[in-house]
This record gives sequence, C-alpha cells and structure tokens, in this order.
Amino acid sequence: MTEVLSNIIEMIKPLDEGAMAQARARQDMLTKPQGALGRLEELSIQLAGIQGKPIPQINHKAIITMAGDHGVVAEKVGNWPQEVTTQMVYNFLGGGAGINVIARQAGIRIIVVDMGVASEIETNPQLLSRKVAPGTQNMCLGPAMTDEQAMRAVETGIEIVRDEVAKGLDIVGTGDMGIGNTSASSAICAVITGRPVAEVTGRGTGITDEQLAHKVEVITKVLTVNHPDPAQPLDVLAKVGGFEIGGLVGVMLAAAAHRIPVVVDGFISGAAALIATALAPGLKDFIISAHVSAEAGHKSLLNYLGLTPLLDLGMRLGEGTGAALAIFLAETSARILAEMATFAEAEVSEKEE
Repeated sequence: MTEVLSNIIEMIKPLDEGAMAQARARQDMLTKPQGALGRLEELSIQLAGIQGKPIPQINHKAIITMAGDHGVVAEKVGNWPQEVTTQMVYNFLGGGAGINVIARQAGIRIIVVDMGVASEIETNPQLLSRKVAPGTQNMCLGPAMTDEQAMRAVETGIEIVRDEVAKGLDIVGTGDMGIGNTSASSAICAVITGRPVAEVTGRGTGITDEQLAHKVEVITKVLTVNHPDPAQPLDVLAKVGGFEIGGLVGVMLAAAAHRIPVVVDGFISGAAALIATALAPGLKDFIISAHVSAEAGHKSLLNYLGLTPLLDLGMRLGEGTGAALAIFLAETSARILAEMATFAEAEVSEKEE
C-alpha cells in the first residue's frame, strides 16, 4: 500500500455523534409525528454525522462517472461491442445519456473520467483523461492489471475527489461505463462475499439463458486462473477488477476522508464499495446506497455490506443514474431538517401524553 492510500484511510474518522444527536432532537421537534418521514429522517441524521453539522447542507453536488474497457469481452460474455464504451463517453460529453438527463433535473454536475477506455478519445474540456491503460487484460488468461496499475487507478480516484473538494463539494455520487464490467463486478462479488458465481452473475446488458451459463463458466475460470485473495482487496482489484472500478474505490475512500457523503450507484459501484470497505471498514458509515439494481448479485452485495438501498426501481443502467436520484433524496432530507418548522415555531400543539 502506498503512502497516499494509507494516509487517506487514516483520515477516515467515525461519524460525529454530537451532530447526529442534535439532528435527531430537531427531527423530533418538527411539525410531524416522530418518524413520519421514515428513511428521510434517518438520512438527514446520517448526513449530520458525516458533515459534522447538526443541520447538514447540500449545495455542491457531483457525480463522478468513470469509464474503462475490459479485456474479458474477448470471451463473448455479452451482446455489445467494446466500442460502445467510447461511443457512450461521447454521449456523456454531449449531454445525451440517461445520467445527463437525471443530473440536469437534480442540479448535479457530472465529471466524466476516462480511466481506461480502449480507444483514444478526443480532447474535450469536459473530459478528465486519466487513462491507466487502453483497457484491462483478458482476466481469463491472467490478471486484469498489474498491482501498480491497480494502485494507480485507486490513487487517481483519490486525486479527482481532492480537486473537487477544493472547488466545493457537499455530496458525491459514483457512476460507471464499461462494456464487460458486470463480469468483473461479479468476480469481485463472488470473491469478497463468498457467494457462488452463479448466484452473483446476472444478465448485464440483457443476455439469453445460454449466454448467462457461458458467462458463469467464464467467471468461474477467471477465479480458478487468478486465485484472488479475499483478504487482500487490492489483489482482488488487480486480478479481476477494472480501471473504472479501481478509480471508484479511490473516490469512495477520499470522499469519506474529507467527510463527504458518497452515494453509491448500482452493481459496478457496489463492487468498488466491496473493495473500498475491505480497505477501510469505517467507510461504510459514509455510504448512502442509492438503489438495488436488477443485476443478480447486487442484493447479495448490499446484504454483505449491511446497506439498505433507498430505491428499488428495477434499474440496471449504471452511469450514476440511481445515484443521481438518491442525491436528490439526500438533499431533500437535509432541507426538511433545515427548513421545516418546529412545533414551537409554527405554534402547533404537540401530541398529548
């Protein structure tokens, strides 16, 4: 582990219990029955603990969408050609993707990062070019990346969050793009959770039963060939991960280190969260699980992490789309705590004892 990574992990401190107690006390005085706003109340209290403020504020919102290609697509694990990763990055930059639409609606900035797209992408002021390599290696034949590349991917995520913090950042969501990345995520999920490959491998972009059986075979072979060590999260990342997954690991760790809530999107982001929380268990308190994806392994992954998702909409797009919806809910929860009147302020009678 490098000094950069160990320093970031050391910076992750427990939630501020005092701020949470004050937030909880205020929630109980607002003009509603106690607990009537359910998860929104819990969310505002968690935000208070993360930010260390009795009334948390969310003004500066961003989603970091990281893109990378996967060598395992050579094994025909899906229906979509690899060039779709590049084409979708251009779509993000042009504002035409699902994440662009939802982020515009919720007033969220999108930071698009090339972590390891196989093609060269034209220079664009809206694109952060941080290519570790033009796609990972085929993990059916050996490790997806070198240990040095895995560390570089994580440190890139850390650096990007540091830069954003300097500009003002109150909450961050994670997003991904990469043809083949459900295979990498299923492999990570199987290794770290210990669940069977068949249980945590899903249809990705929509494959048939026959293709699914083949995908399970490929991932099983990947684990046999590479022997990733579940006790060594960076070993798991290097052997069966992706550059965008490594980048998101860094994003999550750096967000927690800077006391910024991190809204984790779907299955790919969840795989990154498995690695990040294995490196720093205290990170878990800083995570808001956006939604449960329709992808097969996501429920197992969330159960393993002990996270309850805010939404269940049957989504499986990635890009940060679920995270964008959940950031809206987080902002709403903070505003309720800040702006809703107390019984005393509104001169409303409280319940009789």
